[in-house]
Amino acid sequence: MNKGLQQLSVASLGVIFTLSGCVERRVEVTSDPSGARVWLNDELIGVTPCEAGFTYYGKYDVRLALDGYEPIHEGREMKAPIYEYPIVDLAATAVPIDFESVNRWHFVLTATEEIAGDRDALIDRAAEMRDR
Repeated sequence: MNKGLQQLSVASLGVIFTLSGCVERRVEVTSDPSGARVWLNDELIGVTPCEAGFTYYGKYDVRLALDGYEPIHEGREMKAPIYEYPIVDLAATAVPIDFESVNRWHFVLTATEEIAGDRDALIDRAAEMRDR
């Protein structure tokens, strides 16, 4: 291969890597009914429906609160798409395409009067919370 062609090949690779794609990571949180405040790892991210960016995949602590409804506090997991797995992610970032990774979480809130009216359900719920 002649020297001019080698330099062109190296320059082409340099351009490809500078045009590499990126990944936008977001979580979208909805609730029924909407209007609940949402905390992700103890940081308020908004009121449902809402979305926020995140930096890592894995387990997150999620809390929702809405007046007149039982609060929700549970763990959820951000799941990584295939192009975010090791080795595959290197190839994906080398391609000049922007990827979007969206985790969608939906929560159904229970009205407090539904629970307060049924003493047995209230006791069961308390026992469940104690066991956690």
